[in-house]
Amino acid sequence: MGKVLSIYVGKVRGIEKTRVDSVKIIEGWGLEGDAHGGGWDRQVSISPIEALEQVPADKKGEVLQGGFSENFVISGIPLEDLAVNKILKIGEARIKIIYIGKEELKEHGRNYIVSREGRFGKVVRGGRVNNGDDVQLVTEQ
Repeated sequence: MGKVLSIYVGKVRGIEKTRVDSVKIIEGWGLEGDAHGGGWDRQVSISPIEALEQVPADKKGEVLQGGFSENFVISGIPLEDLAVNKILKIGEARIKIIYIGKEELKEHGRNYIVSREGRFGKVVRGGRVNNGDDVQLVTEQ
């Protein structure tokens, strides 16, 4: 079982997100107040802290200094288990992983790792998520 390490919401796309202690997740939409919410398949972004091990030594400082672009930073679930079509229970919500990484790899800042190892998905069940909540793989939506 994993844990939510931090939560971020951004009111405008393309800028650093703001850290929050708790957020409402809306089924079929995403995080309340987040610019990436909507009727598409990248409603929520998740960054497993374990993915930082994939960052080359010469990029690590830059990645750690970059502003947060993901909604959730989680820990405790192996990367190979966070596969496409898996469902994560994060707090009260359920997120179905649709993509790993992005079509275009980024070479600088935090987006370096998010574009390669970030998980992106759709909200299949809404609910509240708080910092420190459990994260686990589930079979039901």
